[in-house]
Amino acid sequence: MLTAPITEGYFDPARSSVDELAALVATRTDLRRYPHAVDLVREVVVYDAATFEQAADAAADDPTAARALMVELTDVLRDGPGVILVRGAVPRPVVERTVEVLWGILDRQRAESNATGDHFAMAGTNDRIWNAVEKLAVTDPACFVDYYASPAIALTATAWLGPGYQVTSQINIVNPGGVAQSPHRDYHLGFMSDEWAAAWPVHAHMMSPLLTLQGAVAHVDMPVETGPTKMLPHSHKYPPGYVVWKQPEVIDLFEREHVQLPLGVGDAVFFNPAVYHAAGTNRTADVRRMANLLQIGSAFGRSTEAVDRTRTVGAIYPELLRRTVGGASQAAIHRALAAAAEGYAFPTDLDRDPPIGGLAPANQAELVRTALAEGWAPDRLDVALSDHDARRRP
Repeated sequence: MLTAPITEGYFDPARSSVDELAALVATRTDLRRYPHAVDLVREVVVYDAATFEQAADAAADDPTAARALMVELTDVLRDGPGVILVRGAVPRPVVERTVEVLWGILDRQRAESNATGDHFAMAGTNDRIWNAVEKLAVTDPACFVDYYASPAIALTATAWLGPGYQVTSQINIVNPGGVAQSPHRDYHLGFMSDEWAAAWPVHAHMMSPLLTLQGAVAHVDMPVETGPTKMLPHSHKYPPGYVVWKQPEVIDLFEREHVQLPLGVGDAVFFNPAVYHAAGTNRTADVRRMANLLQIGSAFGRSTEAVDRTRTVGAIYPELLRRTVGGASQAAIHRALAAAAEGYAFPTDLDRDPPIGGLAPANQAELVRTALAEGWAPDRLDVALSDHDARRRP
């Protein structure tokens, strides 16, 4: 049994040991380590949405007030079992309204004969809406703002990635009879062939999970027979995991030891992208299992999808402005804005977009916050956003 399957700074799949992965998966967590949690179910740490709401409310007056919770979340994702479940992360009425909008988007896609695929399942097994962040924002700005005002999404993303994160979203619908995905890790290295992943040095394997937060929000009630995501807690701690996940021994271990929990509408699962996971088989005859898959990227990395952030922000700005004028929570508005806008200043053209009054130019989110604070009309913001985009083009 080998404890270091490394050849000159690279992982060697042939020298990996499934026994080491099995030993990690056998780890058991003491819930006392996570005082904000309400339960521990089969190594999944469970929280209530009210905990996040209270922390977000406190952080509106004191930005450090939520740090104890965020440090705890980071510990779960990095050093603990790697999987978090938040009950009621997005309110049920908001999800139900969002689902109606998404069905309309899907109907238009079908009418236009837009083909969709799946990273880890056979094409045609599932229905997909790619770049759902932008499509939802453009189709129903109010719905977008209500959905992404979720403190659970914002605080977990900030805990794992820091500020300036980028939200991408893909709607996955597994139809009755849809078979399970193969177990896998996720973006970035998880989207590579074994050979390509093995070409990246060890330190890149350690870094990759730190650049993405993986999540899924249930858009329908998901008893186990509908096939909610199967997880293998603690598997993210296995260093060569990106180069061995297709090996039969690893797949067999996953199928024996995975965890699969029922979810209610609005429940959200967040996990380290290096945790082995797979969408389950939908064994029902009449439930179309819909989930909003979140791949939230660090400001320091590349997000999964290319999103037209200017178009997305322009679509929701009138709604943000209406709520600002009406006295709505600025914290909630800024959380929704964070999911829509570019929150990082680079890359840019520093000849035309120089840092003035700081180390970096103003980013798009800062520009929109200024517009909201000063009550700019949408036309004025459109001009400012166009100018901002022009300055960033080389």
